[in-house]
Amino acid sequence: MELTTFWRWWLAGTTSHLGSAVGGVALPLTALTVLDASAFEMGLITAASYLAYLLISLPAGVVVQRTPLRGMQVTLDLVRALAVVSIPLAWWFDVLTVAQLVAVALAVSFANVLFDVANQTFLPEIVPAAQLQARNSLSSGTHAATQLGGPSLGGLAVQVLGAVPTLFVDALSYLMSAVLLRTLPARRVQRPADRPPMVRMIREGWHFVLRHPIIGPAMWDATATNFVSGAMLALFPYYLVRELGAPPVMVGLLLAADGLGALLGAALTTRFTDRFGTARGLIIAAFASVPGALIIPLGTGAAGYLAFAAGTIILAVSSVVLSVTTRTYRMLASPPELLSRVIATVKFVSWGAIPLGSLLAGVLAGPLGARTTLLIFGALTVLSPIIYLSTPIRRLRDLPLDAPTPTEARAPSR
Repeated sequence: MELTTFWRWWLAGTTSHLGSAVGGVALPLTALTVLDASAFEMGLITAASYLAYLLISLPAGVVVQRTPLRGMQVTLDLVRALAVVSIPLAWWFDVLTVAQLVAVALAVSFANVLFDVANQTFLPEIVPAAQLQARNSLSSGTHAATQLGGPSLGGLAVQVLGAVPTLFVDALSYLMSAVLLRTLPARRVQRPADRPPMVRMIREGWHFVLRHPIIGPAMWDATATNFVSGAMLALFPYYLVRELGAPPVMVGLLLAADGLGALLGAALTTRFTDRFGTARGLIIAAFASVPGALIIPLGTGAAGYLAFAAGTIILAVSSVVLSVTTRTYRMLASPPELLSRVIATVKFVSWGAIPLGSLLAGVLAGPLGARTTLLIFGALTVLSPIIYLSTPIRRLRDLPLDAPTPTEARAPSR
């Protein structure tokens, strides 16, 4: 029963991720080729895609804890489908604007926040603790495979059909995900007699994360990494189209390099952390991200394509090792009644850095150019290893599940 439930959950996520990967190429190309968007407008669209993590991540943890997961996730899939469909409809009636792309990105981001927190909260309920690392690696590997195939398919579809019609694929994937999720068992929400105020529940999750000696530093590392990622998400399509002159098919292939790196990272994470340890693995992966980020914007023509692909693959491998390891640790080290709020707190802080990076990159790319801006943000990846080396994690081989609890860690250690 657990495997059957897991595989339906997995198939729903795979379907929507594949569609989103196709849409991830079609949407920026719609902005660039149909609406002639500027670097700042590309930054604005990307920022809107992640702004909800700053606005509703904290209450999302409480909402997820109090709401039946299945019904909420199905509803959110339908909301995302309707939002994406509005773009080709507006284009058909010749009223499509950059402002609508920003509005759609914002609507989808609000749905994504609630959906992602619910999805991560649901996984430990259907998978035994001993299998969480493997299942998280499988999920990351599957997501990587969709990121590998999706952009390539998206670039080809845009070349053949055009950017706007290709967005129908993204909308259809959300509908298929909703149908699959509707078949999952409904979670019974416990309704205790004492219903604490939302602010108090949010504060409990917030304090647990900030005071935890492992989860806290891992969150700050993810925040620094995601700040850089926000810039890259905003500028990659712009850089490839405007500065390297890549056609849609090549844009799709080059963006798919992220999927190839993520797939390699997911396949290697468990063996890598078994060999070096989960704590040491985090530090090694953090160091590896620095040259990867700096290689990306080097070269022109074919050399520029190769540098972009190589740097993206290296960065993606390191990112997946960091993500899978810390995500699994959070699921195992957090009390079940706090898990959704821990996930929401981490997303609020770390994913909230993405729109800030996107906006700043959009502002800087105007006067400096996309290449120089990407180099500046690439240099900031050095913060990742610095953060881990400044914590007790540097002395560990593996992340301990018996680390001091936040209440025990409340007193200063030095």
